[in-house]
Amino acid sequence: MRVLGIDCGCERTGYGVIESDGLEHRLVDSGVIRTSPRTPFERRLLEIVRGLRQVIRQHLPEAAAVEGIFYSSNVKTALKLAHVRGVALLALAEASLEMSEYSPLEVKTSVVGYGRAQKNQVQMMVRSLLRAPAPIESEDACDALAVAICHATHSGVAHRHDVVEKAI
Repeated sequence: MRVLGIDCGCERTGYGVIESDGLEHRLVDSGVIRTSPRTPFERRLLEIVRGLRQVIRQHLPEAAAVEGIFYSSNVKTALKLAHVRGVALLALAEASLEMSEYSPLEVKTSVVGYGRAQKNQVQMMVRSLLRAPAPIESEDACDALAVAICHATHSGVAHRHDVVEKAI
Protein backbone atom coordinates (compact mmCIF):
# COMPACT_ATOMS: atom_id res chain seq x y z
CA MET A 1 0.00 0.00 0.00
CA ARG A 2 1.24 3.50 -0.81
CA VAL A 3 0.62 5.95 2.05
CA LEU A 4 0.95 9.73 2.19
CA GLY A 5 1.68 11.21 5.61
CA ILE A 6 1.20 14.93 6.23
CA ASP A 7 2.61 17.08 9.04
CA CYS A 8 0.65 20.33 8.84
CA GLY A 9 2.32 23.65 9.50
CA CYS A 10 1.81 27.28 8.48
CA GLU A 11 5.38 27.88 7.29
CA ARG A 12 6.41 24.28 6.63
CA THR A 13 4.02 21.46 5.77
CA GLY A 14 5.89 18.18 5.67
CA TYR A 15 4.90 15.25 3.49
CA GLY A 16 6.16 11.71 3.26
CA VAL A 17 5.21 8.91 0.90
CA ILE A 18 5.98 5.29 1.71
CA GLU A 19 5.23 1.84 0.30
CA SER A 20 4.30 -0.66 2.98
CA ASP A 21 2.81 -4.06 3.58
CA GLY A 22 2.18 -3.13 7.22
CA LEU A 23 5.40 -4.75 8.42
CA GLU A 24 8.10 -3.43 6.13
CA HIS A 25 8.20 0.13 4.86
CA ARG A 26 10.06 1.73 1.96
CA LEU A 27 10.66 5.44 1.41
CA VAL A 28 9.22 6.75 -1.85
CA ASP A 29 9.56 10.51 -1.34
CA SER A 30 9.51 13.18 1.32
CA GLY A 31 9.78 16.92 1.46
CA VAL A 32 8.40 20.19 2.70
CA ILE A 33 6.01 22.72 1.21
CA ARG A 34 7.41 26.04 2.44
CA THR A 35 5.55 29.33 2.63
CA SER A 36 6.74 32.77 3.62
CA PRO A 37 5.34 34.45 6.73
CA ARG A 38 5.36 37.70 4.70
CA THR A 39 2.83 36.25 2.23
CA PRO A 40 -0.86 36.83 3.10
CA PHE A 41 -2.21 33.81 4.94
CA GLU A 42 -4.85 32.93 2.33
CA ARG A 43 -2.11 32.82 -0.34
CA ARG A 44 -0.04 30.54 1.88
CA LEU A 45 -3.01 28.18 2.18
CA LEU A 46 -3.28 28.16 -1.62
CA GLU A 47 0.44 27.30 -1.93
CA ILE A 48 0.01 24.42 0.54
CA VAL A 49 -3.03 22.91 -1.18
CA ARG A 50 -1.36 23.23 -4.60
CA GLY A 51 1.78 21.54 -3.25
CA LEU A 52 -0.22 18.68 -1.76
CA ARG A 53 -2.20 18.23 -4.96
CA GLN A 54 1.09 17.95 -6.86
CA VAL A 55 2.43 15.32 -4.43
CA ILE A 56 -0.81 13.34 -4.76
CA ARG A 57 -0.73 13.52 -8.58
CA GLN A 58 2.92 12.52 -8.70
CA HIS A 59 2.82 9.59 -6.25
CA LEU A 60 -0.80 8.36 -6.42
CA PRO A 61 -1.13 7.23 -2.78
CA GLU A 62 -3.86 4.79 -1.83
CA ALA A 63 -4.32 6.21 1.66
CA ALA A 64 -3.33 9.26 3.66
CA ALA A 65 -2.83 10.17 7.29
CA VAL A 66 -2.45 13.40 9.20
CA GLU A 67 -1.47 14.11 12.75
CA GLY A 68 -4.41 15.26 14.87
CA ILE A 69 -4.45 18.75 16.33
CA PHE A 70 -2.72 18.86 19.67
CA TYR A 71 -3.37 21.24 22.53
CA SER A 72 -1.84 24.67 22.06
CA SER A 73 -1.81 27.49 24.58
CA ASN A 74 -1.67 29.98 21.71
CA VAL A 75 -5.17 30.18 20.26
CA LYS A 76 -4.09 32.16 17.18
CA THR A 77 -1.48 29.53 16.28
CA ALA A 78 -3.98 26.71 16.82
CA LEU A 79 -6.52 28.39 14.54
CA LYS A 80 -3.96 28.88 11.77
CA LEU A 81 -2.90 25.24 12.08
CA ALA A 82 -6.56 24.21 11.83
CA HIS A 83 -6.85 26.18 8.57
CA VAL A 84 -3.78 24.42 7.16
CA ARG A 85 -5.24 21.09 8.22
CA GLY A 86 -8.48 22.04 6.46
CA VAL A 87 -6.77 22.61 3.12
CA ALA A 88 -4.84 19.35 3.57
CA LEU A 89 -8.11 17.49 4.17
CA LEU A 90 -9.59 19.23 1.12
CA ALA A 91 -6.73 17.99 -1.08
CA LEU A 92 -7.21 14.45 0.25
CA ALA A 93 -10.98 14.56 -0.25
CA GLU A 94 -10.57 15.88 -3.82
CA ALA A 95 -8.37 12.87 -4.56
CA SER A 96 -10.90 10.50 -2.93
CA LEU A 97 -8.23 9.25 -0.56
CA GLU A 98 -9.02 7.26 2.56
CA MET A 99 -7.85 9.48 5.41
CA SER A 100 -6.93 8.62 8.97
CA GLU A 101 -5.88 10.77 11.87
CA TYR A 102 -3.46 9.90 14.67
CA SER A 103 -2.51 11.71 17.84
CA PRO A 104 1.16 12.55 18.44
CA LEU A 105 1.11 9.89 21.19
CA GLU A 106 -0.15 7.24 18.74
CA VAL A 107 2.47 8.20 16.14
CA LYS A 108 5.35 8.05 18.62
CA THR A 109 4.12 4.79 20.14
CA SER A 110 3.78 3.21 16.70
CA VAL A 111 7.20 4.32 15.47
CA VAL A 112 9.35 4.30 18.63
CA GLY A 113 7.32 2.14 21.01
CA TYR A 114 7.11 4.96 23.55
CA GLY A 115 4.54 7.77 23.38
CA ARG A 116 6.76 10.34 25.06
CA ALA A 117 9.73 9.81 22.74
CA GLN A 118 11.92 12.79 21.84
CA LYS A 119 12.18 14.19 18.29
CA ASN A 120 15.65 12.70 17.78
CA GLN A 121 14.36 9.23 18.77
CA VAL A 122 11.53 9.50 16.24
CA GLN A 123 13.97 10.63 13.55
CA MET A 124 16.33 7.75 14.29
CA MET A 125 13.53 5.16 14.17
CA VAL A 126 11.99 6.59 10.98
CA ARG A 127 15.37 6.33 9.29
CA SER A 128 15.84 2.79 10.61
CA LEU A 129 12.34 1.57 9.67
CA LEU A 130 12.69 2.98 6.16
CA ARG A 131 16.29 1.77 5.83
CA ALA A 132 17.13 5.29 4.63
CA PRO A 133 20.81 5.63 3.73
CA ALA A 134 20.97 9.19 5.08
CA PRO A 135 19.07 11.13 7.75
CA ILE A 136 15.81 12.72 6.64
CA GLU A 137 16.79 16.36 6.08
CA SER A 138 13.70 18.08 7.45
CA GLU A 139 12.02 17.49 10.82
CA ASP A 140 8.69 18.23 9.16
CA ALA A 141 9.24 15.62 6.43
CA CYS A 142 10.42 13.13 9.06
CA ASP A 143 7.29 13.75 11.15
CA ALA A 144 5.14 13.22 8.04
CA LEU A 145 6.93 9.93 7.36
CA ALA A 146 6.29 8.89 10.97
CA VAL A 147 2.57 9.56 10.46
CA ALA A 148 2.62 7.47 7.26
CA ILE A 149 4.41 4.61 9.06
CA CYS A 150 1.89 4.80 11.89
CA HIS A 151 -0.98 4.49 9.41
CA ALA A 152 0.67 1.65 7.49
CA THR A 153 1.31 -0.21 10.74
CA HIS A 154 -2.27 0.27 11.93
CA SER A 155 -3.67 -0.71 8.52
CA GLY A 156 -1.36 -3.71 8.39
CA VAL A 157 -2.58 -4.89 11.79
CA ALA A 158 -6.20 -4.49 10.67
CA HIS A 159 -5.46 -6.35 7.42
CA ARG A 160 -3.68 -9.21 9.20
CA HIS A 161 -6.58 -9.43 11.69
CA ASP A 162 -9.09 -9.69 8.81
CA VAL A 163 -7.01 -12.43 7.15
CA VAL A 164 -6.87 -14.43 10.41
CA GLU A 165 -10.62 -13.97 10.96
CA LYS A 166 -11.36 -15.29 7.45
CA ALA A 167 -9.04 -18.25 7.95
CA ILE A 168 -10.86 -19.28 11.13
